[in-house]
Amino acid sequence: MLSLDGVGKRYGTVTALDGCSFAAAPGRLTGFVGPNGAGKTTAMRAVLGLVAPEEGVIHWRGRPITAADRQRFGYMPEERGLYPRMRVREQLAYLGRLSGLGPAEAGRAADRSLAALGLAERAGDRVDALSHGNQQRVQLAAALVHEPELLLLDEPFSGLDPIAMDAMADILAGFAGRGATVLFSSHQLDLVEHLCEDVVVIDRGRVILSGELTELRAGAAQRFVDVTLRGGEPGWADGEPGVRVLERSNGRLRLEVDPTVDLPRLVALASAAGELVELSYQPPTLSELFRRTVGS
Repeated sequence: MLSLDGVGKRYGTVTALDGCSFAAAPGRLTGFVGPNGAGKTTAMRAVLGLVAPEEGVIHWRGRPITAADRQRFGYMPEERGLYPRMRVREQLAYLGRLSGLGPAEAGRAADRSLAALGLAERAGDRVDALSHGNQQRVQLAAALVHEPELLLLDEPFSGLDPIAMDAMADILAGFAGRGATVLFSSHQLDLVEHLCEDVVVIDRGRVILSGELTELRAGAAQRFVDVTLRGGEPGWADGEPGVRVLERSNGRLRLEVDPTVDLPRLVALASAAGELVELSYQPPTLSELFRRTVGS
């Protein structure tokens, strides 16, 4: 378990972290989301010892983090952290040795990481000869090469095509499934919702929402109704008390409804307006929770 409790960090007059508190559990994917400049990268760097907090504590498995613990951490920064002229396999083996692996073990670990990420054929290439997407894969391989117990990833899906995103998502899910703690930041909220069991929302250095995503969604006051009609009157929900039309396109409406709204009446109105093709009643998505909590 990784935990931050009341962590604060300032850069001159700028407050990067302001009483930041949250936890990430082993065996689970935790999404770390927030606007640009919210403090996500600073929090990760504080865990890694790259930034010294001025207040608060950071614990790993219930105790302060040691240098030996950090050797068992993996980190994928948003910026490129690779040696561009170095060969891919050589670089991974070198980074594995820096994390405490022996020469032969580091070579085998490099080969495993490259195979897992579909890069075995590029092992002898220089990093700067690779595409952006493949450089991103090598960056992840570097974070995974020593089989870390805690994995911190800063925007790992940035710039990847859909196939590469699926491959990376499978790898992270498998890694967490083997008991590792995985915390990653992303602006792609739909992806975070699809992948993560837990989520942390940070804004202006303070955590404003954290916990199991299904519970956070279920606990929200607002509810949403998606209605699709064939040949229906598009304005059938306009002016209905407690109902706000959020989206309207091709017979489909997305409505935000108050808890007091009479749902059977709403269904009857929809049915009277046209042929009811589909109707769903659900809590907010992560994106809607984020907008409601942080603001648009």
